[in-house]
Amino acid sequence: MPKYRKKPVVIEAFQLAKDEYPDWAKDASSDGTICGGSHSQIFIKTMEGTMEAGFGDWIIQGVKGELYPCKDDIFRATYEEVVDATT
Repeated sequence: MPKYRKKPVVIEAFQLAKDEYPDWAKDASSDGTICGGSHSQIFIKTMEGTMEAGFGDWIIQGVKGELYPCKDDIFRATYEEVVDATT
């Protein structure tokens, strides 16, 4: 059986209640993609339905501009910080 590796992609993300909202998240709040909740709990409208993000979760902007939440442990196991964003 063949094996596959996920292609490396560079995403943008921020950690809820720990980082400031980047401009793309502010835009998503204005257009209703990110809604309700509080600084430590929000709801994100995704193609799979509305998803909840809580304190310490990461909010990811994917390669096509889509937003989705990710638990901290999964984020840290999957992503590493890009020092040179040109790669």
